[in-house]
Amino acid sequence: MRAIGYYQALPIDNADSLQDLTLPDPTPGPRDLLVRVKAISVNPVDTKVRKNAAPEAGRAKVLGWDAVGTVEAIGAGVIGFKVGDRVYYAGSITRPGANSELHAVDERIVALAPKTLDDAQAAALPLTTITAYELLFERLGVPKDGGAGQTLLVVGGAGGVGSILIQLARQLTQLKVVATASRATTRQWCLDLGAHAVIDHSKPLAAELKAAGLGEVDMVASLTQTQLHYAQIIESLKPQGAIAVIDDMPTLDVMPLKTKCLSLHWEMMFARSRFETPDMAEQGKLLAEVAALVDTGKVRTTANASFGAINAANLKKAHALIESGTAQGKVVLQGF
Repeated sequence: MRAIGYYQALPIDNADSLQDLTLPDPTPGPRDLLVRVKAISVNPVDTKVRKNAAPEAGRAKVLGWDAVGTVEAIGAGVIGFKVGDRVYYAGSITRPGANSELHAVDERIVALAPKTLDDAQAAALPLTTITAYELLFERLGVPKDGGAGQTLLVVGGAGGVGSILIQLARQLTQLKVVATASRATTRQWCLDLGAHAVIDHSKPLAAELKAAGLGEVDMVASLTQTQLHYAQIIESLKPQGAIAVIDDMPTLDVMPLKTKCLSLHWEMMFARSRFETPDMAEQGKLLAEVAALVDTGKVRTTANASFGAINAANLKKAHALIESGTAQGKVVLQGF
C-alpha cells in the first residue's frame, strides 16, 4: 500500500521529514476494521510526534489521526460493522496512523460517517470532536442541556478543537459561550459557529471580559498557549471555577489555583484507546451522536483548507501551516 511516513524526527523543511512510501498492507486484529482510507485531516499532534518521536531504526513511522474510509475487511470479533460501511474515526496514538491507503482500527472507537458530508468534510471532525466532547461533558462535567446561567470561555476558539467545542456547547448545553480570537477572520469564524461573544486573546483576558460586559466566567477551556494566558485565566474565573486544558507545557504551577479553589482538568482523547479502558467504546458512541447532529444540520464541518491529494508534498504543506499557529478550523486532504 502507499503511505506517507518518516525514518527520522526532522523539521518540516527537511526533504526527508515526510516521505512517500510503499509498505505492507496491515492485517486486522480480532476487533479491528481494515479501512480503505479516502480522506484525512491534520492535527497539532501530527506535527508534535513528527518532530519528537524517532521511529525504530530502519522502520518507518506513519502519522495521521483522523480518517474517513470504507471498511474492506473485519476481524473475527467485530460485531458493529460490516464490509462496505463508510466510517470515520481518530484512531490510536499507539498504532500506525491513517496516512496510508489501508488502515487497521479498533471498532470501538469508530462510527458511521455523517451521510451529509463528503469524505474530506467528515475527516475534519473525529479527533477534535472527541476532544471537545470529552472536555465539555466529562472533564468539566457540564450536563447535557445544563449550564444555564453559566459562562464558558474558549481560549483559541478558531482552532480545530475550539471550532467544534463552540458548536457542541451551543447545541447540547445552555451555556453562554465566549470565544477568543485575535484576527477579524477568526473572530467572525467563531461568531458564525455560534459563539455569543468573542474577545481578543492578544490582550489581557480579564480586561477584555470586563470591557465586553461579561465579568468573571464559570469555566475555561484553554486550548492553546495555556502558559501564556494562565495568570489571566485564573483572574478571569469565578471562585470555585474550573479549567480544562489540552496543550503541552514544560511545567504548570497549580498553587495559584488554591486561593479561588479552582479545579484543573486534563483532556487527552487518546487515553481511552492507549489503555483500552472499559469505557473505550464511548468514543464510537459520541462520534455516532455527533454524526446525527451533523445530518440534522445542527453541527457543521470544521474543514477550512484543502491541501489536495494525500502525499508527502501536500502533507508537508499542511504540517507547516499547523506549525505556524495560524490555522483556522481544520486542514484536510483527500485521495491517493
